[in-house]
Amino acid sequence: MGKKFIKFEFLLLFAVFVIATCGLIYELVAGTLASYLLGDSVKQFSFIIGVYLFSMGIGSFFSKFFHKNLLNTFVEIEILVGLIGGLSSVVLFLLFESVEYFQFILYLLVFITGFLVGLEIPLLMNILKDKVEFRDLVSNVFTFDYIGALLASILFPLILVPKLGIMGTSLFFGMINVSIAIVLCFLLKRELKNSYFLKAKAIFSFAILLGVFIFSDKILAYSEGKLYGENIIYTNSTPYQRIVLTHNKSDYRLYLNNNLQFSSADEYRYHEALVHPVMSIAKNVKHVLVLGGGDGLAVREILKYKDVEKVTLVDLDQGMTKLFKTNKVLTDFNKGSLNNPKVTVINTDAYIWAKTCTEKFDVAIIDFPDPSNYSLGKLYSLNFYQTLKTILQPDAAVVIQTTSPYFAPKSFWCINKTVMQVFPQVDAYHAYVPSFGEWGYTIAINGFGTTFNNVNRKADGLRFYNYQFDRFNYFTNDMISNEVEINRLDNQILVRYFDEEWGKLQ
Repeated sequence: MGKKFIKFEFLLLFAVFVIATCGLIYELVAGTLASYLLGDSVKQFSFIIGVYLFSMGIGSFFSKFFHKNLLNTFVEIEILVGLIGGLSSVVLFLLFESVEYFQFILYLLVFITGFLVGLEIPLLMNILKDKVEFRDLVSNVFTFDYIGALLASILFPLILVPKLGIMGTSLFFGMINVSIAIVLCFLLKRELKNSYFLKAKAIFSFAILLGVFIFSDKILAYSEGKLYGENIIYTNSTPYQRIVLTHNKSDYRLYLNNNLQFSSADEYRYHEALVHPVMSIAKNVKHVLVLGGGDGLAVREILKYKDVEKVTLVDLDQGMTKLFKTNKVLTDFNKGSLNNPKVTVINTDAYIWAKTCTEKFDVAIIDFPDPSNYSLGKLYSLNFYQTLKTILQPDAAVVIQTTSPYFAPKSFWCINKTVMQVFPQVDAYHAYVPSFGEWGYTIAINGFGTTFNNVNRKADGLRFYNYQFDRFNYFTNDMISNEVEINRLDNQILVRYFDEEWGKLQ
């Protein structure tokens, strides 16, 4: 009898472990998917965590109304959690372009999943309360719960998303949830009522999840085809972002987390405007630093200058730089720049790297993604620019992509004002890129040995930039915003400006 009970207790405590792991995975899937599709990862994760925890509390409250057949109810809920949590990403991907109230459906699915998970733990404790001492019961349940949560949080970014993708991850853990229900049905069949019916439901649910999992790549391709409206020729989920490359006639487009990064039809305008003003005014260009720019397109422009001896590119995502080193279509665009012997690629966090770097650079070209969340906002902060200054030569030149002065003037001038606190000479300019509209840049000189109108060198074969800087730094009234604060690490005001301004356009 003792061994039988130990097996019974262990099975249910292991179920707690699985519940915690799967529940957090569903929460992470919803947050990641929302940030892919809706942007602003900080806000999306914050809302989803809040809704999930709130719904768990509601589920825990309603658990007190269950008095009969608790073990059966527990297994039923386990099946439901697996089905709803497992299929949630599939439903959300398919509905994103089809329904008007997508966010309502997103939070409804998060609420239902959290509600069911919140029901399970109290039900389990009620099942075991007469068999285990209360102190041991609480200790064991929460120990398994927290260990499961830790495992999920480690596996999700490091293994699950890169290997299975968002959709595959949720379906896989849905199958794990339902598998636990199947195991309980077989091993605890004497304690369960109508165990055959429960087995049938659990096995049928597992079959549904398995079938969808097998075809998940095709479902994802279909949903992304609807989302982008173009032929998708490459997709990959890295630990940091979802990479999608599309092709439409002669135009190739790269999307990161559903945000357009470049169009092959006009990217030369953006990259020539980013690179050539700063390269032309710099006192020296022997050693050039590129932060971001993992596509190698800025490096392509840098290598047009024969004086360049070394380019150091720092980009967080190895999946991105590897793609632009190996994909034939993309290496045609960047002219194989990332494979050039002059170029060193470092895959790490630029913020941390800059603090430990001991080299000095003549030119710094900063091509980070827009400051749509706090992890990116820190790369536009006063602290970061102060750190950057320490690894620059005297009279070094710096340029920073600074988002759109037309669509986001507060964001643009906030970055510019922040840079002005660090470098003695700072200016701003913009260029028209058809895929994006007016796009802006901040340029700075770490000294007084040159000016922005000096042209110390030129590159051949440019299609857009003409080395007449004055033609690019005139701003109309609707691109000016004077009432902005400096972006500091402790306020991240830039992220709030960006969210406010770009949010109006969605």
